[in-house]
Order: sequence, then structure tokens, then C-alpha cells
Amino acid sequence: MTETLFATMPADVEALTHAVLDCAAAQGTTLVTAESCTGGMLASLLTDVDGAGHVFERGFVTYSEQAKCELLGLSQVMIDDCGAVSEPVARAMLIGALAHSQGDVAIAITGFAGPAGPDDEAGLVHFACARRGGPVEHREVHLGPLPRGPVRIACMRIALDMLKDAITGSKSS
Repeated sequence: MTETLFATMPADVEALTHAVLDCAAAQGTTLVTAESCTGGMLASLLTDVDGAGHVFERGFVTYSEQAKCELLGLSQVMIDDCGAVSEPVARAMLIGALAHSQGDVAIAITGFAGPAGPDDEAGLVHFACARRGGPVEHREVHLGPLPRGPVRIACMRIALDMLKDAITGSKSS
């Protein structure tokens, strides 16, 4: 049983979290997260399950552009040119997470959870996920102008689905 976030998570998110952790544990795979708009929520979910701590290698919460550069090695020029919420930044966050960890599978999430700036799309989120040395899967989702909480919960479903696919080598989308 879990103790923290699962009290507020939908049952399907809890079940998917357990499935990801069980699958990773069965394969001896460790997980890494690089999160921006989700603020560490995925890392929290993956560490909320008793007995599964050995599966989670580390998490990076890189909410600011400066954090993305300092912790994951992104260049400010790339962020300025592409935008912090973009496919190139999500991919670079993923590469940085793998380069700065010992994990086997990593996922990166960057987006607008809640209101966006005047030239930004509310609910736009980019995901990048890969097994070390494997191909990168990218997803771009348009969740619309939802409040912050529902966007983050939707991101949990997508991220967990992508992690499961990367661990098993399948594609369920």
C-alpha cells in the first residue's frame, strides 16, 4: 500500500504506477525522471510504493531554465531558440538525465500546467523517454486550458505509459 500521493490519485494512475514498478523490478531496470511542469510528482509516485525503492535511481526537478542548464546540461541558447516547452528541450532533458545518472530508463517532461504566457499554449506538454542507448520516443500532447492539477495527473498517465513501453520494449500508444 502507498502512503502519500495515492490518496489523491485516480485508481488507474495508482495501478499503472504499480505495473511500471513491478515490470522494472522484474527486469532489474532502474528509472530516472527529469521533470519541469510536473514538479517532481512522477518521482514522488515512483517512490511512494513500499518495497520498490530500488527501482528508482534518481529524479531531477528542473522547473526553471537555469535548473535545466545546471542539472541536465542544456544550453541556454537552445532553450532561447526552441522554447523551454518544445521537443528539442524534452529530448535534451532526457539525454541530460541519462548522462547525469546511472539509470537504465529515463523520462523527461516539460510543459505548461495551468495558465501559459500570452504567446504560449496552455496544456501543451512534451515528453521524451528512452532506455539507455535506445531510441527516443517523443510525445506532444495538447491538454487544453485545464487547471494545474488535472494537467499534472494527465501527465502521470502519459509518462507512466511511456515508461512501461520503454521498459518492456513495446509501444501501447
